[in-house]
Amino acid sequence: MTKFANEAAVKAGVEAAQKGYEQFAKLTNDQLKNAFPAAADKFEQVADFNKGNLDAVVAAGQATAKAFEAIGKEFAALNQSVFETGVANTKALMACKTVQEAVELQTEQARTGFDKVVAQGSKLSEITAKATGDAIKPINARVSEAVQTFSKPIAA
Repeated sequence: MTKFANEAAVKAGVEAAQKGYEQFAKLTNDQLKNAFPAAADKFEQVADFNKGNLDAVVAAGQATAKAFEAIGKEFAALNQSVFETGVANTKALMACKTVQEAVELQTEQARTGFDKVVAQGSKLSEITAKATGDAIKPINARVSEAVQTFSKPIAA
């Protein structure tokens, strides 16, 4: 599936979920207004709050999807680099004239490979840390809003 198709599928799913929630909230609110007029306003407040929760979860999911895309690109680039380095290393090794020269070359290749692995690991750690922060940000905002909203006394 292409990136465009993935994004379109996610967008369609999000829109369908939001529309379904809005329809559910409206129908329930209408029923409450008929049965319990005083409770309808409170339900509307709760429904609005829950819609915000849904929006926060969707935002967190979108941030996570972007992170997985970035990590996938890094792994693809890493695989390409490993392949190219392997070919170059093999050619260089085949060109060695002595065993000593081959041992020195392999030692240097191992050192270079280790340095690349450490650098790539650091880069993936940075991507993961940023992704975690981006994904949790909308959830933390909702928690802060909930604390502010629900720490106030309920008006009759």
